[in-house]
Amino acid sequence: MRWLLTFAFGFLFGLPAGAFLWYAFSPLLFDEVVTETLTEAQVVATGAFRDADRSHKGQGNATLVALPGGGHEVQLSEFQVTNGPDLEVWLSAHPDPKKSSDVAENPWVSLGQLKGNVGDQAYSVPPGTDLGQIKSVVIWCEQFGVLFSPAALAPGG
Repeated sequence: MRWLLTFAFGFLFGLPAGAFLWYAFSPLLFDEVVTETLTEAQVVATGAFRDADRSHKGQGNATLVALPGGGHEVQLSEFQVTNGPDLEVWLSAHPDPKKSSDVAENPWVSLGQLKGNVGDQAYSVPPGTDLGQIKSVVIWCEQFGVLFSPAALAPGG
């Protein structure tokens, strides 16, 4: 009878714990590679991704462009970031975020879920976004409120 109680206890607590650990850490095991063709457009601002810390690393370029037919998009090129759960691409008003609170305590706009942690990809900027307030592009873990990789933007042309 004791083995049955031990099994039931292990199952009831081990299954949810195992599921959470798989959800939180399995993205570290796999890369999601995206290869989109980036539209040639007028460059508004550019920046280079960098590591947020020793665990959350990023590299590549972020380019804010004005599209020929109107509107704007953010293009990520030669891009690579540590994979994680629930990653999003955000535009931030902070000029050079170094920690999660720099992003969370300033205005930001989500461009949606990160398509892949490796490769070239583009994200539409919502109409009406005040581009004058946008100072950086960040890869953000929405689930845990963690900065994965920032790219401070500088005017380009």
